[in-house]
Amino acid sequence: MLFRNIQLRWNLWAGLIALVIVVASSVYSHYLSKQIADEEKSMVNTWVEAEQTILKSTDTFNLNLASKITSENTRIPIIETNELDEPTGNWINLDSNKNDPTNAWLKNQVNSWKKSNRSPIVVVLSDSPYIANKYYYGESVIARQIRWFPLIQLLVVSIFIAYLFSAQYYKYKNSQNQLWVGMAKETAHQLGTPLTSLQGWMEILKEKNIADDIILEIQKDVERLQLVSDRFGKIGSQPQLEKTSITDLTLRMIDYMKKRTSQHTLFSIQAPEEALFAETSPPLIEWVIENIFKNALDSMEGKGSINVTISEQNELIHIDIKDTGKGMAPPIASQIFRPGFTTKKRGWGIGLTLCKRIMEEYHPGKLQILHTEPNKGTTFRLTLPESK
Repeated sequence: MLFRNIQLRWNLWAGLIALVIVVASSVYSHYLSKQIADEEKSMVNTWVEAEQTILKSTDTFNLNLASKITSENTRIPIIETNELDEPTGNWINLDSNKNDPTNAWLKNQVNSWKKSNRSPIVVVLSDSPYIANKYYYGESVIARQIRWFPLIQLLVVSIFIAYLFSAQYYKYKNSQNQLWVGMAKETAHQLGTPLTSLQGWMEILKEKNIADDIILEIQKDVERLQLVSDRFGKIGSQPQLEKTSITDLTLRMIDYMKKRTSQHTLFSIQAPEEALFAETSPPLIEWVIENIFKNALDSMEGKGSINVTISEQNELIHIDIKDTGKGMAPPIASQIFRPGFTTKKRGWGIGLTLCKRIMEEYHPGKLQILHTEPNKGTTFRLTLPESK
């Protein structure tokens, strides 16, 4: 946990530093963009003056200088219009259609520049009647690139931060999965020794002629412990699935739980007369059902009823387990499958998480809360594809 907190803090600092860099870069890019805009406006003014010089001057030196100035503008787009903002056909640095007699494309470009609040440079040719040439201009490719650069940079940094956090999340999740698998296998290993010893003691009890019914029940519990050990040993390995009667499997679990719970707890089951089959690993599915039964018993505090309904719909088998316990409020229900979350004073909060994993990763199935309400109980639903 300490290592994870350190990693999380490092990721937060890395993201914060990246964000500061983007903000600083954005401010500087805005400054550069304004400087370039001012410089380009000055260049357009110079270009317009050079154009007027070409039209009016007869001095060869001035004409040559003006021509040189106008020819050097290869990056700022300019469109000349009359006083009514109608293009005259004089423009530079645009990919317009020279053969368009209506100048429709140029008109659209002028309107676009108007909307961006770019004031044209006006050259008055006559006051009465009023005749003028207006020179509208747009930003150069370089200015546009600098303007968009902070947004592109922000996108790149956002992707980097998202990757950083997702990589950390999957790394943590993978470590957590490995921890669960290690815990499960270690539990199976630890159970092995006392199980072997218990089996030996069972043989001794049989030799001493202890009542058969007592030995039988003890034998069932020993076998149950062996089954639990086998279940834990299967965590982390892909189980072998087999065609299983869901009704028979559920009845076995109900029968087992009945003998080990209070007489104030009632079990009931509704199932179709025709057997329903699914591809399962019986020990793991039994584990899921047993875990839900135990949660229901804890919620009811030993008094109440547990009703199981088995149904088939659209080639899916549903096992609905309904209890009359305390139920859950929505905030709790939304977290019930989260690793480490528990409402009990004891426990690690991994039971339902492992059940969900068994259903969704080891079987092509699903585990969900179908309905829950405080003081009115909870209904869990297990779903498995039907096997014909």
